[in-house]
Amino acid sequence: MNTSLQTQAVLLLTAWFTKPAKDDPKPLTPAEWGRFAAWLRAKGKTPESLMSGDPVECLQGWLDPTITQKRIHLLMARSAALGLALEKWQRAGLWVMTRSDADYPTRFKKRLKLEAPPVLFGCGDRGLLDRGGIAVVGSRNAREDDLRYTSNLGAGIAKDGLSVVSGGAQGVDETSMLGALEADGTVIGILADSLLRAATSAKYRKGLLSKNLVLASPFNPEAGFNVGNAMARNKYIYCLADAAIVVTTSKESGGTWNGAIENLKYGWVSLWIRENPDPGSGNAALVERGARWLPATGTPKAGDLLNSSRNVPEQTLEQPVPSSQTNDKPDPLPATSDQLSFYDLFIQRLETLTSRGPVSPEDVLQNVDVNKTQVNDWLKRAEAEGRVSKLKKPVRYASMRSTQHRLNI
Repeated sequence: MNTSLQTQAVLLLTAWFTKPAKDDPKPLTPAEWGRFAAWLRAKGKTPESLMSGDPVECLQGWLDPTITQKRIHLLMARSAALGLALEKWQRAGLWVMTRSDADYPTRFKKRLKLEAPPVLFGCGDRGLLDRGGIAVVGSRNAREDDLRYTSNLGAGIAKDGLSVVSGGAQGVDETSMLGALEADGTVIGILADSLLRAATSAKYRKGLLSKNLVLASPFNPEAGFNVGNAMARNKYIYCLADAAIVVTTSKESGGTWNGAIENLKYGWVSLWIRENPDPGSGNAALVERGARWLPATGTPKAGDLLNSSRNVPEQTLEQPVPSSQTNDKPDPLPATSDQLSFYDLFIQRLETLTSRGPVSPEDVLQNVDVNKTQVNDWLKRAEAEGRVSKLKKPVRYASMRSTQHRLNI
């Protein structure tokens, strides 16, 4: 594995190499990495600068309450552990990809922006990652008829010339992937755990050798199952697809449910649901929240799923202008039919509000026609993306640009 200094630096800052001990520094999250990488770019530097130059000089002027310079130095001091891990992964046939690589999935950058995973580990044809396809997800404890349907669904998607995108978990995920591979189709598997073991599994060997399969994970290839990683992985499945199908899910709990709700919230791709008569199923509840029923009989044609418009999030940002509004307040957000731009419109309003000084969550709420829960979610996302900084006592949000100016960054 010929790993560049750039890739090594990103790995040192964002990845685990061994099971973490109590006092080990925590690698940067995708949002933290996005914030730090953006600062490096603004300074005309790269992650490689931390390895090829003086790291103290490289970090001069960097101030962040969670990404301290001490934390960065401790992470960068793990070179020995990185070397051992890279050697082991190379022997297993794994590759490493970072956001700076030319073949890094553009769908991640477009849909997740600063929250796109900084590193992807994988095996197989990495060129498949950006082909798109149909995401097929569902419960690990699916019924036999659900699994038969899923196998036929995977094969049907393959025959339509599209890739199956799924998570590799037992049950619906794995069945859809194997159904597509058996039909000589292409498959993108985004794993939450055990990539190293999956890479050598007999069930995937033929697909990997024929270059019909790519397995990838943003997590340590040797990591075991972790609920947090499994939940975080869901968005990556949706964001690499062009449409998604939920075969079966429990109601208001579990990874499949949470992933589907997250997709409906952000409107990444259209979401289709298989009818399920089980009273304990959450399928109907997803349709109530904006997903669509698949045809009751037969296997759906992939083209029909792609040609339909995407799901529209429940909330919009069409803001009426109160007659008492004074001229010193920002202009209202324009109405729009592009459901994917609502968050961007919110950010435009937020940047306008915070450009004049810190504002409270209540100030933001009064200036957008969105419920409080949605405003709080988007404020957290904006903070994670480095668009605003959060001040405390009292809680207010400030323009990151003005905050950086204050800190002389």
